[in-house]
Amino acid sequence: MSKKALAVISFGTTYPQARAAIGHIEQALRDALPEYDFFRAFTSGMVIRKIAREEGVQIPNPAELMQQLADAGYEEVLCQSLHVMPGMEYDKMLAQLASYQETFQKLSIGKPMLFETGDYEHICARLMQDFPVLAEDEALVYMGHGTEHFANATYSMVENMFRFLGAERVFVGTVEGFPDLEYVRSRLKKHGVRKVTLAPFMIVAGDHAQNDLAGDEEDSWKSILEADGYEVKTDLRGLGDMDAVRELFTAHALAAK
Repeated sequence: MSKKALAVISFGTTYPQARAAIGHIEQALRDALPEYDFFRAFTSGMVIRKIAREEGVQIPNPAELMQQLADAGYEEVLCQSLHVMPGMEYDKMLAQLASYQETFQKLSIGKPMLFETGDYEHICARLMQDFPVLAEDEALVYMGHGTEHFANATYSMVENMFRFLGAERVFVGTVEGFPDLEYVRSRLKKHGVRKVTLAPFMIVAGDHAQNDLAGDEEDSWKSILEADGYEVKTDLRGLGDMDAVRELFTAHALAAK
């Protein structure tokens, strides 16, 4: 019987409390794949270095983990991405894994959270079940990370899916791409919104959620929207805390198995 490894690969986070969201997904995958030994890797070098420096914990990147598994005699490896979309970090992961395709008898890779149209519908529909019915003057605004990668179109598709499913006042902006906060502000104004709930569209509620979204500094989304006259609340749950997200990642892993 061959040795099997489950490598769960995420961007990572330097916030220990937010890291629990990653752990929840990892546990769901472990429960669904008990015949595999579990391992973790992060794709962010900055996160890996900071955790090593501040916590004394060494977390490998995907290439380092593959070498460790090869040295340990594993023959089958299932890698499950915990990235939101197939963007820069996902591409970086694929590049690191590519050189190990011939190392193992089988190396499989599970898709990120949003890959096919059905993934968008699954996540958006479940998110709509999770948030309360919005009054005519209320809106829900999600903050995504954003990227220069063409996969940035993911965020516009998420908002379009919300619209298709009937959520007229759910908007999606990003920190580092488009749609941005100015786009969100224009939508709020057009729809006559007075009350806004801000939430991260990220696997973990890490630095961007704590500071760029909900921080007290004058340049945070919360502060800017409050200065615009909106009544603002925040919901700092990462997507990884949702059953629907754990179910989707598990489905991707089982499909790749």
